[in-house]
Amino acid sequence: MQERFEIALNTPAGQVTSAVDVPTGFVPVSAIVPLTRRLGEEAQALEVARSIESGKAPSCHKGCAACCRMLVPLSAPEAFALRDWVRSRPAEEQDRIARRFSEAKVRLLSHGIWQQLSALSEASLTTDDVALDGVNRMYYVLRLPCPFLEDETCSIYDERPAACRELLVTSPPMHCEDLTKMPIEPVSVPIQVSTVLGLMWQELTNTPTSLIPLPLALEWVERHEEESRRTWKGGELFDQALDKTWRFLSQSFAGGGHDSAK
Repeated sequence: MQERFEIALNTPAGQVTSAVDVPTGFVPVSAIVPLTRRLGEEAQALEVARSIESGKAPSCHKGCAACCRMLVPLSAPEAFALRDWVRSRPAEEQDRIARRFSEAKVRLLSHGIWQQLSALSEASLTTDDVALDGVNRMYYVLRLPCPFLEDETCSIYDERPAACRELLVTSPPMHCEDLTKMPIEPVSVPIQVSTVLGLMWQELTNTPTSLIPLPLALEWVERHEEESRRTWKGGELFDQALDKTWRFLSQSFAGGGHDSAK
């Protein structure tokens, strides 16, 4: 069974009003991921509209996959949801996905990056920004395609991580071909969903808030299989997610001089 909630969120670009159906029973944390992503997308749509009004339309389009060679971070709830999706696929597709993840691991190991990413996947979000930037650059230089990239198109578009949904740019597409040399102009992200879900997971489990690099996500979930089976009341999870979202937006307002969020 589900219960419908009417919510309103004030963002720097306007108000998001939405009706969401929340499970009333006990569910795993992955059940809240689609709801949270939806709120993030609706908030970002307002930013996109504001950007277009100012004469800066997003230049991203299908087949433009430079960002699919960047290091994508996932929260623990997103990693569990991704694993669940992979397990729902036909056996042949699961085998193909497993091969791609294995190939990515071999390449990352050969360049000494896998070990650094593995350490990051268990570290707190307080990890030094300089260290993170260094790993990001090393990963980007490899031009390693996402394991879910097929013919320069995302094969899990409807299930893609929040970080992928949030990266939109208004700069020329060619600038994304080499981010180390050419500047990009991203559309503002009012709600960083991976951070919201990561903070929620930290509070629920009293564990460090970490962001899991996508190539390591399936192995990370294997190490945390027991945690993925824990359940909470759907309403409790949704309340937690909203609380973290409101706090995130409040910081945005405080930094930009806007009114506080409702």
